[in-house]
Amino acid sequence: MVNESLNQEESNDRPAPESEFQMDTSYSTQPSGSIQPSVSGHPSVSGHPSVSIHPSVSIDPSVSVRPSSSAPPSTLAQPSGLTHHSSLVREDSVIKVSKRRWVVVLVFSCYSLCNAFQWIQYGSINNIFMNFYGVSAFAIDWLSMCYMLTYIPLLLPVAWMLEKFGLRTIAITGSALNCLGAWVKLGSLEPHLFPVTMVGQVICSVAQVFILGMPSRIASVWFGADEVSTACSVAVFGNQLGIAIGFLVPPVLVPNIKDPEKLAYHISIMFYIIGGVATFLFILVIIVFKEKPKHPPSRAQSLSYALATTDASYLSSIVRLFKNLNFVLLVITYGLNAGAFYALSTLLNRMVILHFPGEEVNAGRIGLTIVIAGMFGAMISGIWLDKSKTYKETTLVVYIMTLVGMVVYTFTLNLNHLWVVFITAGTLGFFMTGYLPLGFEFAVELTYPESEGVSSGLLNVSAQVFGIVFTISQGQIIDNHGTMFGNIFLCVFLALGSALTAFIKSDLRRQRANKDAPETKVQEEEEEEEGSNTSKVPVVSEAHL
Repeated sequence: MVNESLNQEESNDRPAPESEFQMDTSYSTQPSGSIQPSVSGHPSVSGHPSVSIHPSVSIDPSVSVRPSSSAPPSTLAQPSGLTHHSSLVREDSVIKVSKRRWVVVLVFSCYSLCNAFQWIQYGSINNIFMNFYGVSAFAIDWLSMCYMLTYIPLLLPVAWMLEKFGLRTIAITGSALNCLGAWVKLGSLEPHLFPVTMVGQVICSVAQVFILGMPSRIASVWFGADEVSTACSVAVFGNQLGIAIGFLVPPVLVPNIKDPEKLAYHISIMFYIIGGVATFLFILVIIVFKEKPKHPPSRAQSLSYALATTDASYLSSIVRLFKNLNFVLLVITYGLNAGAFYALSTLLNRMVILHFPGEEVNAGRIGLTIVIAGMFGAMISGIWLDKSKTYKETTLVVYIMTLVGMVVYTFTLNLNHLWVVFITAGTLGFFMTGYLPLGFEFAVELTYPESEGVSSGLLNVSAQVFGIVFTISQGQIIDNHGTMFGNIFLCVFLALGSALTAFIKSDLRRQRANKDAPETKVQEEEEEEEGSNTSKVPVVSEAHL
């Protein structure tokens, strides 16, 4: 369990000021900007005075503004681009990483796992729920697609809430809705109560909106510059593990039997287990989850604290994102890849049963293989990005290999050898699922210092839209023309996504922000030698708990 000392570090949810605000009254500016006192309405810091250098840029009182002897001051964020200057953040400001960061990301990963399990638990035993509720395959497919449909209209309101109320509020809301939806489903244990299970699933789908946009935000707020990609992969890891368990566990807990009463009993066991787990995780989120560490973990995040986001700039941020051609291309390509994954996951049971009748358990194991392989792909990709910073190249290679994996899977599914399907599906999953965190981190790089919640949210909207279109279309193609043509349908769009990815420019804005400071090392213990450090190099150390 989490030690009580964790809470001592977070007595205040916002970063503690390192020094008094100072401003040289003799400071002179270029004609394009002037320094005037103003009140900043930062969503997470209400009522703090700030100094505005540019109408769209505000500075937190914890940041000291000093004239630079080497260059004139410049604006951090412009609609057309990004310029950084070290004078906006104190060169001797303390940058620390907290041990709590791993607890936060693991707790998030766990309740994301629980929500993802509830998404796929019906689709992994599609035929069993069809028989129990007496509904069509298309109706069961909507238990999966409601996750995708709900996300689209709710993205912007939830992204605004993330900016307005912060990580902790969003985390508690998401885990609470996930818990509520799990318990509602327990009221649907009769064949005529399909609408009740749909209501419970819709509640869980709303919870998903509070979850999917969080990984890149948690990584940026809590982790150092050399850890963000790995942290984002860990956060996405939980969602993927939930899908994997959702493929594996339901076929084991709910056997394909004809007796409705016995079937209802087995379904109730699954629903009670997930309800208990969701309740435990909700309590854990309340205890553990904090808004942010006391000190920024990286220079990029320190600069981010200097940018006050107001309600007005929230809307202008969305406009700027859509004017960023590289980001727009990434939104499309990410949607094509993730949408193909959603369709494949939803329809996997149906495809396998068509070729291997009575193999519900192995269909679940194939799904498990896809996701487990993808989890390894995601972790390897995250570690590689932290070491190499080759976002464009890695994303393109993984995308092309996803296409290759999909083609191989398509033409081996009908060979009637299960072991071949396991191998080809695992290869496909390694790249297809492994691509998901790459897209999140690449988006943050292309759009810094815009909100991670907004950029990742737009990626997910694209994924949901394409997921609905691909699931419905591929399902109809499978029913009328067979699985091969259904999978070729996905191959065509993955080829399109690979081509578009090649046109994305490697504009790594967050990396440029971090390079403004001399290289620093993240240490597990704080090291301070009084009087021995006369330079103004930031000290990066682990915060004592």
